[in-house]
Amino acid sequence: MRVLLLGSGAKDHAVAWWFSKSCYLSALYVAPGNLATADFAINLPSVNPSDPEDVYRACREHRIDFVFIGTEDPLFTGVPKYLASKGIASFGAPLESTKLEGDRSFSRAFTARHNIPIPRNSLFGDIGSLGKYLEKHRGERFMIKSNSVAPSRIMLSSDDTSALLDYAAFLFRKGPVLLEESIEGTPASCTLLLDRNGYIMLPVTSDYTKKSTDDDTPTGGMGALCPVPIINEVKDKIEERIIKPTLYGMQVEQLAYKGLLTLSLMITPDKEPYLVDYHVRFNDPAAQAMIPTINTDIITILDAMSKDRVSSVKLSTTDDCTVAVVLASRGYPMAPETGKEVGGLTSMFMMPLSDGPIVFCGAIQRKDGKAVTTGGRNLTIVGRGKSIAEANRAAYDLIERKAFRSLWYRDDIGNAYFC
Repeated sequence: MRVLLLGSGAKDHAVAWWFSKSCYLSALYVAPGNLATADFAINLPSVNPSDPEDVYRACREHRIDFVFIGTEDPLFTGVPKYLASKGIASFGAPLESTKLEGDRSFSRAFTARHNIPIPRNSLFGDIGSLGKYLEKHRGERFMIKSNSVAPSRIMLSSDDTSALLDYAAFLFRKGPVLLEESIEGTPASCTLLLDRNGYIMLPVTSDYTKKSTDDDTPTGGMGALCPVPIINEVKDKIEERIIKPTLYGMQVEQLAYKGLLTLSLMITPDKEPYLVDYHVRFNDPAAQAMIPTINTDIITILDAMSKDRVSSVKLSTTDDCTVAVVLASRGYPMAPETGKEVGGLTSMFMMPLSDGPIVFCGAIQRKDGKAVTTGGRNLTIVGRGKSIAEANRAAYDLIERKAFRSLWYRDDIGNAYFC
C-alpha cells in the first residue's frame, strides 16, 4: 500500500513510525512532514495538508492508495469528503461530525441528550457576564476553555477569579468560552477506531495537561503514560456510560463516521468516569505514549475498517509501560519562542534497535543547516520499561544526557505511580 499521512507534529511522527513497520507498506509519504519523518518516509513540504485540492494533486502525482488523517486541520477543511469524491481512500470525521470537537457547546448538548456524564458547565459570550458569575462563586475551582478549536485546546484550572478572568480575556478574542466544574481525579485518553459496525479501543493513556504546581498558569499536554494503572477497574463503566451512548447518539443524529474518536476522560477517586472532551483525531502526547505499545500492523486494522469489521481485530500489545515527556519551547503555551537552535539531535530519530527510548519530533525544522524550533511542543521522549518507574527513568535519563538547554519540560511525568 502507498500511504500519504497528513501532518507535521510529534503525534504524526508516531503514526508514520507505526506505518513504517508494516509489512504491507510499499511507500510512505508525509505532508508536510518534519525533521524526523524524512529519515524513513518521503516528506512533501510544499503540500498544504488542509487544502483538499493540494492533497488530491499529491495523491495523483505519487499514486497514493490511502490517505491517513490523524490531525485536526484537514478534517475541519473537508479533506476526507473531497478525496472520497475523487475516488481516493481515506477516513476521518466529515464536517458535520467535527463539531463534536470544534464546538464544545454542541458537544455538551449532545451529551445531555444521551445521558453521558460530564462536568457541570456554562457558556459565556462576554467577559462581563463571566465576571459576574465568578464573583458569585468566588473561591470555587473551575476549568476554563475556548468553545472552539481556536486559538488552541489549552485550558486553565484555577480557583483564582483574577487568573480565570485574565485567561478568559485571551480566549474571548476568538469567541465564547466554556466554564466547567473542575473535577479532580485521573485524566485518561481513550482512543477508538470506528467503522459502521463497531470499534476497537486502543491502549488507554493518562495525560498531563494541568500544571504540577498551583501557580495558575495554563499549559498544554506536557506528558502521558500508558497503560493507566486503574483502567481495568473502570473499563466497563466507560464502555456502558460513555462509549455506547456516544456511538448510539452519533448514529441517530447522523454523525457516525469511519475514523478516529478520542474521548478525554476524568476518572474520580471513587472510580466514576466523566467525559471531558471529544476529539475526532489522535491526542498529543497520548498517541506518542500509546503507539509504541501496539504490535498489530496498522494496515491490518485499516483493511478491517474498510470492510466494516474492525471489531473483529484482536489488538496485540506489548507488556511494556511507557512514559512520554514533552520538551517545549520557552514561553509555551502562551508565547513559545521560535527560531531557537536545538542541539543533541544527531541520529536520535533512527528506529530503535532495542527497548530504549523513542524520540518523536514535533515543531522543529532544519534551517541553514541547524535544527530550530518552529512552535510550542518540539520533542516527545518516550521511555519504555516493565513498570512506569522504569519507563520514567529511561525517558529522563535520555533527557539529562542530551541537555536540551533551549527547551523546558515537566519533571513529574509518571511520578504518582511509583510503587
